[in-house]
Amino acid sequence: MFKQLLYFFRFYFTQLFYTIGAAIVALFVLAFFFPVLQQIATIAFICLGISVALDFIIVFAGNKPVTAKRLCAERFSNGDDNKITIELTNHRTYKIKVGVVDELPVQFQNRKWHRKFTLNGNKVFSFDYFLKPAERGEYLFGIINIFLRGPLNMLIRHINSGEEKKIAVYPSFMQMKRYQLMAVTNQLQAGGSRRLRKLGSSLEFEQIKEYVQGDDYRRVNWKATARKNSLMVNNYMDERSQQVICLIDKGRNMKMPFEGMTLLDYAINATLVLSNIVLMRQDKSGLLTFGKKIDQFIQPDKKPAQINLILETLYRQQTDFTDSDFEALYVYTRYHLNQRSLLILFTNFESMYAMERQLPYLKQLSSYHPLLVIFFENTELAALQQSKAHTVEEVYYKTIANKFAFEKRLIVKELQKHGIMSVLTSPQKLTANTINKYLELKERQVV
Repeated sequence: MFKQLLYFFRFYFTQLFYTIGAAIVALFVLAFFFPVLQQIATIAFICLGISVALDFIIVFAGNKPVTAKRLCAERFSNGDDNKITIELTNHRTYKIKVGVVDELPVQFQNRKWHRKFTLNGNKVFSFDYFLKPAERGEYLFGIINIFLRGPLNMLIRHINSGEEKKIAVYPSFMQMKRYQLMAVTNQLQAGGSRRLRKLGSSLEFEQIKEYVQGDDYRRVNWKATARKNSLMVNNYMDERSQQVICLIDKGRNMKMPFEGMTLLDYAINATLVLSNIVLMRQDKSGLLTFGKKIDQFIQPDKKPAQINLILETLYRQQTDFTDSDFEALYVYTRYHLNQRSLLILFTNFESMYAMERQLPYLKQLSSYHPLLVIFFENTELAALQQSKAHTVEEVYYKTIANKFAFEKRLIVKELQKHGIMSVLTSPQKLTANTINKYLELKERQVV
């Protein structure tokens, strides 16, 4: 019972209380030297006690004069701004001042989150804030703490409201929906994808239609023209049901952080977006993750549930902090992929030596399937290259940075020399560059 009373009567004195209290103490001290101040200090002390008592009665009138509720999605999108809404309800008939502290998940390491509001009587007030997670997994929100300030500004009552809530942070489905909308409305260029000149033409027939200005006259169907007595042309579409498989390296080289997220998370977000674009173009999308051994493999398919299966699989992926086994990757794909497929490998090579160790297996992969290797620029080195050197030490660092950056470009040339397609990209441009390359390969009918 005593503990329940302590829990109910939780309060804090305000800064104004301590300021007035300190002034009264100073008056009592000075009263030893100036007795006339004794009466003033006593009156001030009584007034302070009455003010605190009145504030206490007003603040603790009612069980919960203010309640709060947290509204948010059941799952968050990794690397994106996710909206959380806090709904405050004032059950009193007059204005009150409150402070709100939402207990954020520990992953954000934010201990200074605080908001202050003035609530009108018997009104509901809501406000939004955004959180940007940097890793996948479960996030636990705590309760909402409300600090109700008394009208005389002497006490602050602490009220617990809301409830704990678990949120699952998935790969960036917001980014997937954004690119999906751009693809549907033919605006992929707005997301960083460039328009490509079509090379050659597809041989997959779609329909015969009436000629309109701009159609290729070489596609005129003379037999249909004679029957309809109107100029008719053959219409072709891009070849469909081609297999596109994303290979994600989960080795320790993908644990490198960039703007709070690891390279593995960037690769996972890009894979989800690309898989959705592939399915929208009626191709078959698949997934294979590997590290020290082969982890997950999803057979290429274009069924409606394929994107959800890929999303759930990507959600569980974690690096194993070991060197990846590219030989196991080659053996597995050799015996499990019978149809020619476009393989898009997300990995990272920090040196020419690291690439040359895996080159024999990459060459074997590319001999059976078109292989696109996507790896990352070190953006920190790029910033160091552009900075001005003022000391001998800075000159040394800049020289080493230039050496590593040049070695990255050499890796691209070396892969191209062996007939392996490659893309060197910064993490923030990974998704756009990957989609660009896929569309380019489709236009050139590489798959």
